[in-house]
Amino acid sequence: MSSNTAPRRSADHFVAPVSETPVAAIDQVKLSGQRSNLWTDAWRDLRRRPLFWVSSIFILLFIVVALFPTLFTSVPPNAGCQLVDSNAGPSADHILGLTKQGCDVYSRIVHGAGASLAVGFIVIALSGITGAIIGSIAGFFGGWVDSVLMRLGDIFFSIPYILAAVVIMSVFSAYVNVFVVALAIGAFTWPSTARVMRSEVLRVKNSDFVMAGTALGQSRLALMFKHVLPNSIPPVIVVTTLSLAAAITAEATLSFLGVGLPSGTMSWGNDISAAQSDLRSNPATLIYPSLALTITVLSFVIFGETLRESLDPKARALR
Repeated sequence: MSSNTAPRRSADHFVAPVSETPVAAIDQVKLSGQRSNLWTDAWRDLRRRPLFWVSSIFILLFIVVALFPTLFTSVPPNAGCQLVDSNAGPSADHILGLTKQGCDVYSRIVHGAGASLAVGFIVIALSGITGAIIGSIAGFFGGWVDSVLMRLGDIFFSIPYILAAVVIMSVFSAYVNVFVVALAIGAFTWPSTARVMRSEVLRVKNSDFVMAGTALGQSRLALMFKHVLPNSIPPVIVVTTLSLAAAITAEATLSFLGVGLPSGTMSWGNDISAAQSDLRSNPATLIYPSLALTITVLSFVIFGETLRESLDPKARALR
């Protein structure tokens, strides 16, 4: 019986000598000599982003202005106000002009930065610490503790903090100062921070390194402070940064409505409120403090957004 199948051609295989092929060099995984962790990777990403540096410079500038206003102007904000100079235009001595009462607009903007930023930082300190503590306890211990704390947060979250702050400031109108305004705002803004902290704690506490710590016999408090909390803080920092911008806006809103800082206190909200009647005759007295408020809030928002994107590995991978 004959076969019609053609013979198969065998391909020659050439194998290089072992001495010419360093197997160890081929299989070796090339690792970078630089250390890598969440914050290091975030910093490497942030320093290449122009928006981060621009927002940081503006934030640093406003902080320095708030702490040391006399470095930027030698004109007292309320001294030398003359009604004969009401709504006067810019000059060599008053580069942004004068208000309706004859006060220097530039000097009032410089001195008004202190109250606005002070309220913002006090609010984030109060709401950030309160929210982080409540959120971490609720997420780590769970059960009825989680239910009680989160229902308490839902009650505060359902109340608009601007409306609540207006009510509180109306009740304590005789004791109004920076701390009272910050307390009125911060008392109702902590639930958002608590929710973020709780979700991060729930994610981190189920990680392998936490389970390994439990297997090694570490106590729950040790796991919480050594492993869970340090790995849950980054998103809270981002939320806190964005909350600072909201707190500055809330202070200006309360002062504009007449229930915030007293009218004699240097504040951008007070200056905007006082200048609204001169919008047609002298809009500069309204535009300049509004512009300072806008740039400050926008700087903190951009800073928080860039920080959020850099701390998120998925967001970094998409860019």
